Amino acid sequence: MSDTLAGLLQILALVAALALSYRPLGDYIAHLLTSARHLRGERFVYWLGGVNGDADQRWPAYLRSVLAFSVMSVLFLYGFQRLQDHFLLSIGMRAVPSATAFNTAASFVTNTNWQSYSGESTMGHLVQMMGLAVQNFLSAAVGIAVVATLIRGFTRSRADRVGNFWVDLTRITVRLLLPIALVFAIALVASGTVQNLHGAHQISTLVGDKQAITGGPVASQEAIKELGTNGGGFYNANSAHPFENPNAFTNWLETYLLLVISVSLPRAFGTMVGDRRQGYAILAVMALIWAASVTVITINELNSVSSTAGHLADGMTEGKEQRLGVWASALFAASTTLTSTGAVNSFHDSFTPGGGGMTIFNMMLGEVAPGGTGSGLYGILVLAIIAVFVAGLMVGRTPEYLGKKLGAREIKFASLYILTTPAIVLVGAGVAMSLRGERANMLNSGPHGFSEVLYAFTSAANNNGSAFAGLTVTSNWWNTATALAMLFGRFLPMFFVLALAGSLAEQQPVPVTAGTLPTHRPQFVGLLTAVILIVVGLTYFPALALGPIAEGLH
Repeated sequence: MSDTLAGLLQILALVAALALSYRPLGDYIAHLLTSARHLRGERFVYWLGGVNGDADQRWPAYLRSVLAFSVMSVLFLYGFQRLQDHFLLSIGMRAVPSATAFNTAASFVTNTNWQSYSGESTMGHLVQMMGLAVQNFLSAAVGIAVVATLIRGFTRSRADRVGNFWVDLTRITVRLLLPIALVFAIALVASGTVQNLHGAHQISTLVGDKQAITGGPVASQEAIKELGTNGGGFYNANSAHPFENPNAFTNWLETYLLLVISVSLPRAFGTMVGDRRQGYAILAVMALIWAASVTVITINELNSVSSTAGHLADGMTEGKEQRLGVWASALFAASTTLTSTGAVNSFHDSFTPGGGGMTIFNMMLGEVAPGGTGSGLYGILVLAIIAVFVAGLMVGRTPEYLGKKLGAREIKFASLYILTTPAIVLVGAGVAMSLRGERANMLNSGPHGFSEVLYAFTSAANNNGSAFAGLTVTSNWWNTATALAMLFGRFLPMFFVLALAGSLAEQQPVPVTAGTLPTHRPQFVGLLTAVILIVVGLTYFPALALGPIAEGLH
């Protein structure tokens, strides 16, 4: 009974903290994305890059800027890893193998943070700080920048410009991510998270063996890892490691961090389009799906049908940190797979079929509740366009959303956005299962083994980064396959979002009439939720039937 009360209280405290953050943070984000004023430091950055901070770009130019910046980031991070043994603070680490370096570079630049390596035995401190942590900031900023263009597409009339990528990237990093990450890094250090430049320390274990434990700049990376919905971890055990996540308070704080920006972005959206009710409607859909996911995972983990010792201890405790418990593990698992974060404080491979299946389904929904920084909001706005289109078909009226007509061009971009990720996931999982050598990397056979493979490609293509932890992905094939899934899963949807933003910005707004579908009422909230569950979720139903559903019925 005490565990139940504590679990409910931490959820209520989390919801209250997010509610208090929604208005001020959302309004602040809207302000920095619309302000005409440049800070002196920002102007210096523009001067260094030869950028005109007052000149907006057309969507093709914006896309080229995103791709050029991302390509250079991948090359830099790849080279940094390959040469890390020549740098200071390498703490004796060798150069990262080429396939692993490519996979890691693609992973961190795409905001995925999928890791096919053990951090404490592979990466030196300089690579962690100047390579991986820097990309945690920049990849999160890219996602917010792209959703800013889509919002501008709704707010601008007969325009061919959607913003300036370099201005958006700089402002979001300097004004939003850096200050918040600094404050919470200090809070994590004060709460026991490690922050130093130490190498490996030899300690004696309880059974008399020797073990090397590496220190490092953990808290500073942990803060932006969660705030930017990046995921990954300084240590192989991720947020289950006591140096990253020492206690129940830091666990709650990390859960808050991985949700707060994505939860506040609907407020920024409503403020920028001039109708905050639209933001509340989007937030309501996100909240419904998040609450349902937390409920399903928690119930499954508390009421395991297993006869193992974990079940006898009143819940599936296998793979979960005892200092955190089932409730905190389920809350973290739901939040991290719904936000493209990928950080884990427990092994999802050890979850029940229902709980583990729900984590996969969360990612398959497109991680829109509330989703990654930026990517969650632009994902749900694309789905809102599909929902308006479906409603228009029902009444025989040309669909409109926020004063913009949704013609064939807009619907094509939205449809291609929705189809891209499922194609990557299903093709990747199908190819992996068809190769005998790659099937041998599964720890388990049967439905659970297939779930491991399905989870891996779902996580990579949706830029989540978490893993079932029962699949060995260190081979060249897996490193290459998951890297390609991450790259295509990140930049193809961005292409369609930017094209959609440009198409909307070119239109002249149409006046609201009696036949216009109200998109701020509960009816639309229900319609959009149904579209997300049916149009997106059922795309994966056959694959889910072969994995977690089959395992649950076994």
